[in-house]
Amino acid sequence: MRSALRREAYGLLHAGPPTVQLMRPLGPQVPDDARVQQVLDLCMRVGEVLLSSGESADETTRQMLRLAAAAGLSAVDVDITFTSITMCCHRGMAAAPVTSMRLVRYRSLDLTRLAEVAAVVDRVEQGRLDIESAATALSEAVAAAHPYPRWVATAGWAGLAASIALLLGAEITTALVAFVVTAVIDRTGRLLNRWGLPAFFQQVVGGMLATGATLALFAAGAFPPGTRPSLVIAASITVLLSGLSVVGTVQDAISSYYVTSAGRAAEIALLSAGLLTGVVLALKIGFAFGLVLEVAGELPSGAAQFGISALAAALAAASYSLAGYARWRPLIAAGLTGAAGWSTYGLLTQVLSFGPIAGTGAAAVVVGIGTGLLRRGGGISPFVVTLAGITPLLPGFTAYRGFYQLAVEYTVDGVVTVTVALGIGLALAAGVTFGDFLARPRPAPTTTSAEPVLVAEPAPDAEPQ
Repeated sequence: MRSALRREAYGLLHAGPPTVQLMRPLGPQVPDDARVQQVLDLCMRVGEVLLSSGESADETTRQMLRLAAAAGLSAVDVDITFTSITMCCHRGMAAAPVTSMRLVRYRSLDLTRLAEVAAVVDRVEQGRLDIESAATALSEAVAAAHPYPRWVATAGWAGLAASIALLLGAEITTALVAFVVTAVIDRTGRLLNRWGLPAFFQQVVGGMLATGATLALFAAGAFPPGTRPSLVIAASITVLLSGLSVVGTVQDAISSYYVTSAGRAAEIALLSAGLLTGVVLALKIGFAFGLVLEVAGELPSGAAQFGISALAAALAAASYSLAGYARWRPLIAAGLTGAAGWSTYGLLTQVLSFGPIAGTGAAAVVVGIGTGLLRRGGGISPFVVTLAGITPLLPGFTAYRGFYQLAVEYTVDGVVTVTVALGIGLALAAGVTFGDFLARPRPAPTTTSAEPVLVAEPAPDAEPQ
């Protein structure tokens, strides 16, 4: 605080720096085409991995600029528009600028690969890797096999659904059914993805499987009396919602990447509509056969249930990380963050009588603070903890309640409930972004000189400084 006040006082009593120049002139040594293309290709490959994994446009841009500056290219611009990355290196009036563009049309979740790519960027910035070695390390990280077999990822998604069911107060039987149903959904989705079915129809199939399987088991008497089968659908919906990049959408909007944010928002709306379609169709079919699955009433509360829910939240966050092929250290960090976030939400809503949106936003701030602290040298990718930490707070139960009210009860309350679910999702994203801003390390203040900044290009065989 004393240092901050001293800097403010110095700025008030002394003349300020000159206006920052928009285009910084380059020095006499202009980077050649081969060197620029080599660095741009490495930066574009890093950006492709980050953007395809759901990372925000702001963080992707920051990582690419860090890598370019470490490689000797400081006069660089990056433009991201949801499915495309454009990068341009300016070389003053001595040579033409070099521009590269790449399309990112796929989405994948491999948290281990994401962490390894971030490690490559850090090693280049620290001077421990040159560009050639970094390109080789990046190729090995991208082409490497997953650290676990595919069935482990399926077990992770199924474990996430079972944990969410326990968090909502379900019995062991209901949690086991949620485990099996979600495993079937994951394997079916993998098969449909191999056939090239668009993501919208995959969401439709997922919603129909989650609801239809629960209705079929309910009709067969698989649920003992007193259980709440609707929690199986709520848990499965939470798993299907966890793949949507809600956090990245709000982060892009806050960081002024409006085009990318609009593209992500359109994708979320389309996939959510597919999920709604699948659930409603299955409910309609069940209603035609006389199968009406009532929505569970008020969720249980109390000290014992609070402890079970906190443990279930930790298991849910760790399961999500396992489904994303994260290693054991991120698994532990994600579990602790998930437990802390849900405990904050439980205290605010059950003890202090906060509303669901306010409570979720405050809990997301806690998750964001944990993410920001990891940026200070935790050795774990913050993106891993962000995605896993908010998973227990996703509004799967609220979304299913709204779907049921719209499809079965034909009441306008369904629109209100779906809007509340949307508000919870926005509160999650905004809270995580704000918490990350509070705890992330601040850059050291720099003094701006009135002289032009000269950027000299090192020799091709020299190590980056």
